[in-house]
Amino acid sequence: MRALVISGGGSKGAFAGGVAQFLIQEAKHEYDLFVGTSTGSLLITHLALNKLDKIKDIYSSVNQHSIFNNCPFIIKKKHGVERIAINHWNVFKNFIKGKKTFGESENLRELIRESITEKEFTALKNSNTDVIVTVSNLSLNQVEYKSINECTYEEFCDWIWISSNYVPFMSLVKRNGCEYADGGLGSLVPIEEALKRGATELDVVVLRTEVNYLNRMPVRSPFELITTSFEFMLDRIENQNVRVGKLVANQKDAIINFYYTPTVLTTNSLIFNKERMTLWWKRGYLYAKNKNEETSPIDPEHSE
Repeated sequence: MRALVISGGGSKGAFAGGVAQFLIQEAKHEYDLFVGTSTGSLLITHLALNKLDKIKDIYSSVNQHSIFNNCPFIIKKKHGVERIAINHWNVFKNFIKGKKTFGESENLRELIRESITEKEFTALKNSNTDVIVTVSNLSLNQVEYKSINECTYEEFCDWIWISSNYVPFMSLVKRNGCEYADGGLGSLVPIEEALKRGATELDVVVLRTEVNYLNRMPVRSPFELITTSFEFMLDRIENQNVRVGKLVANQKDAIINFYYTPTVLTTNSLIFNKERMTLWWKRGYLYAKNKNEETSPIDPEHSE
């Protein structure tokens, strides 16, 4: 059984889309199982449907408004570098409304429902392909994996949305008496889950560099401190997920092919820049092509 696993990574998901496009279209990998976290969850349904152009168009056109109905930060550019600062008015409005987070991401929920039709959901559910999204159950302090085979259309769209809700900047969602948030808070790279479900060969896209090249600048505000702290914790989770995944794969004699980002794409994956994400998609495609060209010769007519 072959599986495609895509980690969380916000706007960097565009790079994963490019990698997946090459693996599906050019390398002709046929997957029985797709497992994603956060931005990976947003990608995998379209990838499983082979709707590559459709998801590429989405990742090439999305912006802050596509995600947030109430964005908790503003983007400032200084010396060519983009940084985020708190949007005091929007955060204040959210608290006045009794919300528990700085911002709200209802627009992303609508985007998911618009991009995945009920007909597409039914076709995928009736196929032999399983699609799994990762969510964090904060109330029960555990990670949960939601299969398309266990959900209705409405439920599955909501689990994809919940998997991508990077709290406290995006919506905190209550389902079945429990509070749920971004799957990356517990399992950023869900390799182990794919192995548990029977995968024997895995293509794993990790939306971070394999070696740490980043030396962060000093924080300038409490808001930056929160984002920096979260990035630090997510890096630790990712390292642990990969180590455990390699160990379990070794025990099960499974093969893992890793695709890391070759360079640091961004220091803030909450910034959704259309031009940059279009470039990252192309870079992901070319990176996967270069990594596979020795074992998978490509027809020049189909290369980008």
